[in-house]
Amino acid sequence: MKRNNDMQPVLSLFIRTGGRRLALGAGLSTLVVLAGMALLGTSGWFITSAALAGSAVMFNVFVPSAAIRLLALGRTFGRYAERTVTHDATFGVLAALRERLFRGWATPDAARALLRRPSRLLFRLTGDIDALESIYLRLIVPAGAACGAALLAGLVLANLDWRLGLAMFVWLLAVGWGVTLLVARLARPVALRRVRALERLRAQAIDLVAGQTDLALAGRLPAQCDQLARLDMTLARHDAALHRLDTGAGWLYAVGGHVTVAAVLLAVGALAQQVASHPAQQQVQQLGAPAAALALLIALAALEPFAALRRGAIEAGRSWLAMRRVAPRLRQQDDANVPAPPGTGTGIGTGTGTGTALLLHAATVFHPGRTGAALHAVDLRIAVGEGVAVVGSSGVGKSTLLALAAGELAAQAGQVWARPATWLTQRTELFCDSLRDNLRLADPAATDGQLWAALQAAGLEQDVRGFAQGLDTLLGEGGLGLSGGQSRRLALARLLLRRADFWLLDEPTEALDGATAADVLARLARHASGRTLLVATHLRREAGLADRLLVMKDGRIDADLRRGTPAFDAALDTLRQH
Repeated sequence: MKRNNDMQPVLSLFIRTGGRRLALGAGLSTLVVLAGMALLGTSGWFITSAALAGSAVMFNVFVPSAAIRLLALGRTFGRYAERTVTHDATFGVLAALRERLFRGWATPDAARALLRRPSRLLFRLTGDIDALESIYLRLIVPAGAACGAALLAGLVLANLDWRLGLAMFVWLLAVGWGVTLLVARLARPVALRRVRALERLRAQAIDLVAGQTDLALAGRLPAQCDQLARLDMTLARHDAALHRLDTGAGWLYAVGGHVTVAAVLLAVGALAQQVASHPAQQQVQQLGAPAAALALLIALAALEPFAALRRGAIEAGRSWLAMRRVAPRLRQQDDANVPAPPGTGTGIGTGTGTGTALLLHAATVFHPGRTGAALHAVDLRIAVGEGVAVVGSSGVGKSTLLALAAGELAAQAGQVWARPATWLTQRTELFCDSLRDNLRLADPAATDGQLWAALQAAGLEQDVRGFAQGLDTLLGEGGLGLSGGQSRRLALARLLLRRADFWLLDEPTEALDGATAADVLARLARHASGRTLLVATHLRREAGLADRLLVMKDGRIDADLRRGTPAFDAALDTLRQH
């Protein structure tokens, strides 16, 4: 039951996304296999008949030769069409699956889970999607072709004797599927161990490369290298075990094929002897050397399509594990598409009125792995156009409150309503790409003129114009090539490009020098006019953007202070200057 629950979301996605193309590809694959068997059998029958006819007997060579040419051409073009359709359908389904999963990581809490274990989840995301390719290409398609081959072989031999045809059909299914299921059962635990070993090997290789300086200083570099080598040997042993299973499956299919041909040869010989003993039977016209050659060649080719299943059987364990990992995320996506009944649950909305930007009612948030709540039953209303600063020591819930307003976190209790917001996080996220494409993350449709205007507003225009390639300047991973101040200004330019009237600023000038910080804050204040601000900070210069201070302690709002009151000035004086 558990396996069926894991398979159902993945198979449903396959059917919804590419059902017709997948069925067409499987049908073409089956037709190609049948055409190949018919080509081999017809050729044998034709050659044998022509040899026996000799020159003294009239023999129509045009019909069988035309059939052979037609089957050969059909097999060639059918193979091309089958490969095109099946791979196009598979890539389409996997592309839809990637989109669904990436959208899933944009849901509340998912992005934070990804950041906690980035390498492990990234390997699973890429490796598991690749593993799902085997479900269709190496299991479903070969299975349909193999069943079609068994049916054709049974029908051909049934024309000689119905008992022979039935025995052939049952034998092919028993041997073909028996070997496939046996290999799948033996390979599954090995394939699962191999996947886990590969994940550990990749993770430790990344740790070794990223932390080699620290490991060398601590004297742990040789030990880490030895551990990596042991993991590599473990992976090699699993690969060798799977290779042995693959070789053994090939040997079993070969033995099965030889037994099949030998059995058909004996059966045809027995039928020929029976016809010779009873020449008056009607079977005398049906059974002869050409018919025997046709039967033998069909039997020779009948088990070959089952052999194509062995690779899918080897990878079945990996595909099953991939479905187990992917299915919960797909189920969450399906559940998220079902609207909740009015008045129940929590969520991010568009506000409860035209004058409200953010409304929290008894909002409570728990972080996985931590005891106690990060936010305790918080009640808060921020009006449109209001500037609010959240202050307090580290770990009291300032960033959690911003993440809740941004929709990156879901409240486990209470209600959350917020207008669409743009979040300037503490860490500037820049990617190994051009300056232009890093900016267009905020607005993919932005023109170069809009990009330059945003850079000018952020105070970065002159720096970018000084680069040889301008907007086409390539950045390294994490924004390598820009200084800390330039990276922050680029993040500010993205903030200005994003069309949102609600800004969430999480320590926007942290780690900047005084002059750069003052310039960034002045530009933020200039462009924040008319916008709603929610700033998380412990610096006085950043809190100065707000007219309202929320003092947080232990996940609760301890004080709500307004500018112009003595308490506001006193709280402002307790903040750090730099």
